[in-house]
Amino acid sequence: MLNLTKVSEWDDGHLHRKDDYLAAEEPLEIRVGTEPLSVTMRTPGHDIELAAGFLFTEGIIRSADQIISLQPGVSDDNSSVGNLVQAELVPEAVPDFASMQRHFFAASSCGICGKASIDSVRSRLLKAPNPDFRCTPELLVKLPDVLRSSQDVFQRTGGLHAAALFDSTGALQVLREDIGRHNAVDKVIGWALLGGRLPLANFVLLVSGRGGFEIVQKAIVAGLPVVASVSAPSGLAVQLARELRLTLIGFLRGRRFVIYSGEERIAQSKHHAE
Repeated sequence: MLNLTKVSEWDDGHLHRKDDYLAAEEPLEIRVGTEPLSVTMRTPGHDIELAAGFLFTEGIIRSADQIISLQPGVSDDNSSVGNLVQAELVPEAVPDFASMQRHFFAASSCGICGKASIDSVRSRLLKAPNPDFRCTPELLVKLPDVLRSSQDVFQRTGGLHAAALFDSTGALQVLREDIGRHNAVDKVIGWALLGGRLPLANFVLLVSGRGGFEIVQKAIVAGLPVVASVSAPSGLAVQLARELRLTLIGFLRGRRFVIYSGEERIAQSKHHAE
């Protein structure tokens, strides 16, 4: 979603007015029944996927079967919220809001982080991703160009993150953009959840920007064996990836990348690294 605006551009001593595009950023409220669960700043579009992915990766639901319905709407209680997705879940999946409140109302474009979230992830007995998946360095180094060429909104604004899912041949399966990198990942995982494609045991996730803790934990929940980013991962992301044996790659640029965890999944075609 784009917003058109007038700006003044200074270029080597010359000032002129021009039209420019801005990436939209609006709050989305996710409710379970009539209870508010989360408010996150996001780029409008694919909101149902975002809500589905959030419910799954944050451990509210364990499968798509626990979703009775996901419906878009507008909040009547607070016009500043602006946008709403309302979830109806099976009774056993409805969260205890008294204990969840302090976790999810901190949601923002930076994701949900902190000790409560980390402890929650580690207490969920997550399984290590598919140990048999392999991909080659030659496949990996081609992915950033595919990502950039497929980012429609980024091309016009320069202001959005992207998450893209590739199969074992390097074919792009889905790409989602958002002002928040964690939202872009939730949209991809929500797409997979609603389409009955989970776990993503034979796919690679590529994200623009850095590979943070919230990206790694969401990938592990979805069963992804490989996560790559064009920038650096955080220390906590590397720690979690090593604990759960996820392959985590950073600085994927040109013909270079750094493997922080799970080197065994990167198949060497001719020469092994020394």
